[in-house]
Amino acid sequence: MKKLVTKSFAALTIALLNVPAQAAGLWLYEMGTPDVGTASAGMVSRAQDAATAFSNPAGMTRLQESQFMVGVQPIYADIKSDVDVGTFGGGNGGNAGGFVPAGGLFYVHSLSRDLKLGFSGGSYLGLGVDFDNDWAGRYYIQKEEFTTAFANGSVGYRVNDWLSVGAGVSIVHGELEYQAALNNQLDGGADGRIKFDDTDADIGFNAGLLIEPRRGTRVGLTYISEVDFDFKDKNLISGAGPLLKDALQLSGLAGATTKLKWVLPEQVMLGIHQDLSDTLSIMGNVGWQNWSKFGDVGVSLDAATSKSTTVDANFDDTWHVALGARYRVNPLWSVSAGVAYDSSPVSNSDRSIALALDEQYRYAVGAMYDWRKDITLGVAFEYMDAGDASVNQKGGPLRGDLKSDFKNDDIYFLSLSMNWKF
Repeated sequence: MKKLVTKSFAALTIALLNVPAQAAGLWLYEMGTPDVGTASAGMVSRAQDAATAFSNPAGMTRLQESQFMVGVQPIYADIKSDVDVGTFGGGNGGNAGGFVPAGGLFYVHSLSRDLKLGFSGGSYLGLGVDFDNDWAGRYYIQKEEFTTAFANGSVGYRVNDWLSVGAGVSIVHGELEYQAALNNQLDGGADGRIKFDDTDADIGFNAGLLIEPRRGTRVGLTYISEVDFDFKDKNLISGAGPLLKDALQLSGLAGATTKLKWVLPEQVMLGIHQDLSDTLSIMGNVGWQNWSKFGDVGVSLDAATSKSTTVDANFDDTWHVALGARYRVNPLWSVSAGVAYDSSPVSNSDRSIALALDEQYRYAVGAMYDWRKDITLGVAFEYMDAGDASVNQKGGPLRGDLKSDFKNDDIYFLSLSMNWKF
């Protein structure tokens, strides 16, 4: 029996600790700006407020004065799991969602008509799930939070009347926390627990072009670089019975230091903004993200039974499209609406419980109010349908097989912003 358990945990080591590397498949276009009200459509070509400091630094040249924007954006995720009856860990699916605070800060400093400096801060990628302690997939994952935060400095320069260029450098901070239950059935006791928690930081960059071939028409092209993270932590194991402890020691998992090396994907986005009249504008985006490179994960275990490998999680590159419109009702008020689509970063056969997302649909509305000549207030609401994802994972004798459907993965964004010109 001990030999069987040892082999099971040796094989489990890489699989268990690869779960966090599959968790960051959610790109957040929403950063508390008025672009939330168009489902991000036109975010790289609109260039009408301080948010362009990050979305397209070339767009800063369209701003006549210095500007500062602050955005507050609470997010609510409703992630419900419907597990098959008779699943190894029990029939409890539970809700892994909840509230998450978010937002952004943006500043553009006007040095001259043609030269602008910018600063921005916020987060553009992350994901978190927190399941009940008795949920059926607890031996795969109970809690996982991946959060990022960046600070970006940028510069924009007008080359001529129709072309502007811009670029920026970012410091990106990442934090990864992962917890899962350990099956204590050999000792007849309650579940044990394994935890991994670490932070890292890296330097990235972004660049953009803004082309204005004629008045009322703007075309933006932007690039955001990849960012490399190296997470490292000693496996924290608690609540293990004597036989489980013995198996963990023999497998090398207990007391070992696990390293995860992986890459946040790069992104390219093309956008257009077109004024149809003095009151009506339409806009759209097409984007690509390199999730296939993110799927090659470096995993190593520093222990007596040292292991090192590269795990291919079979991720696919993703595509993004968005369409939106903005209408000025009167001199003080304008309203907006938009829809967007992102393809799934993983196929049904390769989907893990840590990335129970399918293709994503966004639907948004918003309004802006010119409270004063120098201050504009904005409010926007966006609903994201994260698809109908099914998970079918094989876990062996100690984790069991997990079959679950995520039929109602819903995420809600509320954005409140203020833009000040001075």
